[in-house]
Amino acid sequence: MADSKHIEGYEAPLYLALTQPPLFGGVPREFGILTLVLTLVVTVGLHMWWLGLPAGLALHGVSVALTRHDPYWLPVFRTHLKQRTFLDW
Repeated sequence: MADSKHIEGYEAPLYLALTQPPLFGGVPREFGILTLVLTLVVTVGLHMWWLGLPAGLALHGVSVALTRHDPYWLPVFRTHLKQRTFLDW
């Protein structure tokens, strides 16, 4: 029994969606919705399409690059912002 590593009947498929955070357009869902809303506000609400579209695309591109490097960058960034600084210069 010690040399048998596989026990029949004790296996289940593990889907990729259970191990990764939910993404919206390749970025974390909360950040993707925030980026979309800010881009729409600047583009449609303020009628500045020349500012809103390039800024929204650039922000989306940077966040996609960060997500490809580390899918959990947004929770880590939130935790970093909540921590107090202990070394006051």
